[in-house]
Amino acid sequence: MDIAALRAAHPDHWRRAAAIRALTLDAVAAANSGHSGMPMGMADVATVLFSKHMKFDAAAPDWPDRDRFILSAGHGSMLLYSLLYLTGSREITLDEIRNFRQWGARTAGHPENFLAQGIETTTGPLGQGFANAVGFAIAEESLRARFGAKIVDHHTWVIAGDGCLMEGVSQEALTLAGHLRLSKLIVFFDDNGITIDGPVAMADRTDQLARFAASGWHVQTVDGHDPEAVDAAIRAAKDSPLPSLIACKTHIALGSAAQDTAKGHGALTDPQVVADTKAAYGWEHGPFEVPADVKGWWEEVGRRGAEARADWTRRLDALGKGKRAEFDRRATGEAPRQLAGALRKLKKAAAEEPQKMATRKASETVLEAVNTVMPETFGGSADLTGSNNTRTGDLGVFTAGNRDGRYLHYGIREHAMASAMNGMALHGGLRPYGGTFMAFTDYARPAIRLSALMKQPVVYVMTHDSIGLGEDGPTHQPVEHLAIHRATPNTLLFRPADLVETAEAWEVALTQGDRPSVLALTRQGVPAVRLTHSARNLAARGAYVLAEAEGKRQAILIATGSEVHVALAAKERLEGEGIGTRVVSMPCMELFAEADESWRRRVLPGGAVRVGVEAGVRQGWDRWLMGERGREAKADFVGMASFGASAPAEVLFEKFGITPEAVAERVKALL
Repeated sequence: MDIAALRAAHPDHWRRAAAIRALTLDAVAAANSGHSGMPMGMADVATVLFSKHMKFDAAAPDWPDRDRFILSAGHGSMLLYSLLYLTGSREITLDEIRNFRQWGARTAGHPENFLAQGIETTTGPLGQGFANAVGFAIAEESLRARFGAKIVDHHTWVIAGDGCLMEGVSQEALTLAGHLRLSKLIVFFDDNGITIDGPVAMADRTDQLARFAASGWHVQTVDGHDPEAVDAAIRAAKDSPLPSLIACKTHIALGSAAQDTAKGHGALTDPQVVADTKAAYGWEHGPFEVPADVKGWWEEVGRRGAEARADWTRRLDALGKGKRAEFDRRATGEAPRQLAGALRKLKKAAAEEPQKMATRKASETVLEAVNTVMPETFGGSADLTGSNNTRTGDLGVFTAGNRDGRYLHYGIREHAMASAMNGMALHGGLRPYGGTFMAFTDYARPAIRLSALMKQPVVYVMTHDSIGLGEDGPTHQPVEHLAIHRATPNTLLFRPADLVETAEAWEVALTQGDRPSVLALTRQGVPAVRLTHSARNLAARGAYVLAEAEGKRQAILIATGSEVHVALAAKERLEGEGIGTRVVSMPCMELFAEADESWRRRVLPGGAVRVGVEAGVRQGWDRWLMGERGREAKADFVGMASFGASAPAEVLFEKFGITPEAVAERVKALL
């Protein structure tokens, strides 16, 4: 690559892009850590995009109708941080650039959405940002259908690398985007031919353009260092009715001794390499120094969107009162006032006329009430709609031809579904929920973890939650999955026992705004256990006394979900033998752990023996059995210690010893 020719062909553009490259070299060198190569290679593309096509206002980085820029190749975070600093971010200052990858800095090793505005999503696990972007684009289409193009009309731009496109989630996401014809989604493929181990050809020979084209994308290839060619490709992409892939032929670590090598992917920290590279760029400024004319030009780029934002604000102000109020409420994430009343009414009816019902069906019943009063809900399922019970009749289906629909058939794409829902939640204006079998959260696990890390209130409707699903056998019967989600920070795992608890779980999930909720729901019917109406949301406290001991309390049974009625039947047996037994329903361990000490002491006082009952592994239970005033010698657990088996559900519960008789015997053995 002839650097001198590039400099001579477009000298002004070159200096502006060189600012990104120089800041990257300085920050990575100062941190002695990071990834230099991608920002150096993609600086030309980013300069064209931000200066000629991106709709944004640096003074209002949360403007709802801004374009979204997603750095899926998150290891190249200095590209994003440089752009934010150069265009005038109040949060990504020069001091933040100097403190790249240091304690307390907003400039983390990989971009984290909650550290600064302008960072739209947390990326780093490759392919996640790409798949998030599909959700961003879906949200834009859905909201445009609701509020009109005068209020919602923006693009989602993505920079993805070879790693993003090799990860399996990319196949799920790109085929979904192509099927839905998400024309506002434009992806730049940093086609530099290099991975950490060496040339891409060592591990892959995929024709990415053919792959995308086969899935319904508009595809182009372009010299990623030619600003005029990049500009023309972007214009063509914007004119296409399809999602677009622009393969940008670039040189990783452009201009350095490590150019076009695996070493160029990582941290270029050698002082001589940095100096030589800057000399090749013609960059004669000190570390972290950007000349005033270059910085001023970039700041003007950051101000250009102010007029468009002002025009948009005037159009928003002209909306009718009702539509404007809805837009504002959705933007804040606040649930509608009608939600609490609708769920209270449902709970009262459920307590007055109790029914045996699978909690997956209970969830559908709740959604019928929720979806009527919450127009922002956006549901879906990974090809299990009839099993997950996630679609209610009033939603309509979101398709390439119908953007008014609020239900999406994701196909057999659990991972892309979860990632896209993260994108919808991050975009704002929608409350996404989606379903699959609990065992298949394994497929969605990386995205569910990122929901928690990014503090996004996505709702995962996970049905077939135990051996209770029966004959499909151990491949489909989750035993360790409850423990996995409980072990994940900033996650709420709900395992409701009946319709009332399911309604309460949904209410919490839809009214809190900074963490995901996983609803573990049964396939099999379970008896109603909440037979007395309470306006208070008891599940919101994590655990509560469902049935008190009739005499002197000698035992406490703690149960979740489908095993609550097992605990109640065990209590009946024990009380018949004069053993006073309290039953505690614990639909959400995380909320109970956050409850006041006085509440936890009231629910789990000391003295009595304790037995936990759940059709899952014991991991995570010992705090409630042996801690919180419990004792190891007076505690036991009835649940699973192995995988399940293929047989009818009632046979499995008997064979694996999750029965009222077994629970009662464990209690008596402890007394």
